[in-house]
Amino acid sequence: MNRRTLVISTAAAAVAAFGGGAVLVQRGRAANSAQLPANTPSVDQSRLTPRHAPVLGPTDAPVTLVEFFDPSCEACRAFHPVLQRLRDSYPTQLRLVLRYTVFHEGSDEAVRILETARMQDRFEPILDALLDQQPRWAIHDSPQMDRAWQIAAEAGLDLERAQGDRLFPGITGVLNQDATDVEALEIRATPTFFLNGRRLENVSQRSLEDAVSQAVAAV
Repeated sequence: MNRRTLVISTAAAAVAAFGGGAVLVQRGRAANSAQLPANTPSVDQSRLTPRHAPVLGPTDAPVTLVEFFDPSCEACRAFHPVLQRLRDSYPTQLRLVLRYTVFHEGSDEAVRILETARMQDRFEPILDALLDQQPRWAIHDSPQMDRAWQIAAEAGLDLERAQGDRLFPGITGVLNQDATDVEALEIRATPTFFLNGRRLENVSQRSLEDAVSQAVAAV
């Protein structure tokens, strides 16, 4: 597997960008269908790729894929290996920007796990572990978040430090801002993808790979 680059927002930047406050958690049912490229207009880039969002891949990559995902979403778990293959295939041409979309119960806590992992420079292995073992903790209507924390610890998260950081105001700010952008962009299902600023519709795993390949070929 290629070494992947993860752009990590510092704690100070998070505090500066966001204040504390209650988490504006979106509740709803996430559809398990993903979506073929459509000739939709590009949207406000500040809504898609804010500075606080986790980025996997080189920051100067010519192709940007944004995924609005829910850590508890089964379809997001199914697409995760596809995204890994695309990043392996285009290590310098593609960057993946991740946006949190907390439609399921317990997903806000899963985001806190991921953000504390990011503070420890362990974001990607913890993300991989949570998605790989999602059936163990993301039980509909009864999420087992203690299991999720334990899975993260087994993947290398410093659990004691993370528990102290989980209510860090910057993490609350990330949740709040992502919830605001999800509403503004009318995200209604996960995963939802934007390729170079344009929303993809009716995406299958194959069509996503084809769309990214075409975007890479175009540059």
